[in-house]
Amino acid sequence: MAVYTEIDDDELLRFVAEYDIGEVVACKGIAEGVENSNFLLQTERDSFILTIYEKRVDPDDLPFFLALLDHLSARDIPCPPPIHGRDGAALRRLAGKPAAIVTFLRGVWPKRPRAEHCAEVGAALARMHLAGLDFPHIRHNALAIDGWQQLLEATVDRADEVAAGLGDEISREYRDLADHWPEALPRGVIHADLFPDNVFFMGEKLSGLIDFYFACTDALAYDLAICLNAWCFERGAEFNITKARRLLQAYRDVRPVSEAELRALPRLARGAALRFLLTRLYDWLNQVDGAMVKPKDPLEYLHKMRFHQRVDGPGAYGLD
Repeated sequence: MAVYTEIDDDELLRFVAEYDIGEVVACKGIAEGVENSNFLLQTERDSFILTIYEKRVDPDDLPFFLALLDHLSARDIPCPPPIHGRDGAALRRLAGKPAAIVTFLRGVWPKRPRAEHCAEVGAALARMHLAGLDFPHIRHNALAIDGWQQLLEATVDRADEVAAGLGDEISREYRDLADHWPEALPRGVIHADLFPDNVFFMGEKLSGLIDFYFACTDALAYDLAICLNAWCFERGAEFNITKARRLLQAYRDVRPVSEAELRALPRLARGAALRFLLTRLYDWLNQVDGAMVKPKDPLEYLHKMRFHQRVDGPGAYGLD
């Protein structure tokens, strides 16, 4: 989350008046994340999250995202369903851009995830995957291999400004992954961005999953690989096998994982690391003036990618 668009007070009042949620009490920008402009909207009745979708989000994808939140929420997945206006629509425009209001989920995200958090995330991810199996809509993963190629082409010439030799290294990794990417794995709706700041906890109990704006249709095990990268490394980029074991086992306790998925996990984890390295690299090289958030360090994911390159099987992740 971040704030790139300011809202005129009168326009905000007219926007909120299209919903049956009470009068505005306060609206404050949220300075986290990098994709959209987000605000904590408080009315006389409750608290909500107001999102203005910025240029990186394709407006044509928004009905998919909002319908998915409705679908998962109806199946008891703790995510923030959109608020529908008096006309039944969840999506409208504010400040000249697409916008929506979603429910406010209580809880805090873990700044230093523990193994207990990882287990909760693994189980919640599996439940989400199962709940999404009957979701009727499909969205191509815009940040799958073809998307990585576009990011590579947009960053490779300047990559060495960040680290010497980085351009050659990411080019080699992309070619190897593109030539040997796992196919024919079980597919469904994936979150594709389930980082700690997108998961809320009340104490040790997971209370919410948020920020589904990368959700798409892809290999379910790829979502697991993203979580390995996001949850199972310490701040010095050391891999924590205990966290990985707890996350993966909790997932498998809810949704069985096939042998093919387990064999593919190291390569999927390499791909996930490259994906976040490239998006962070692009943001680092193309910083937005006036944004309230600083781009994240792409080299964190270079270290993670190198770790996964040395893995030869699921045993390195704590699995038998």
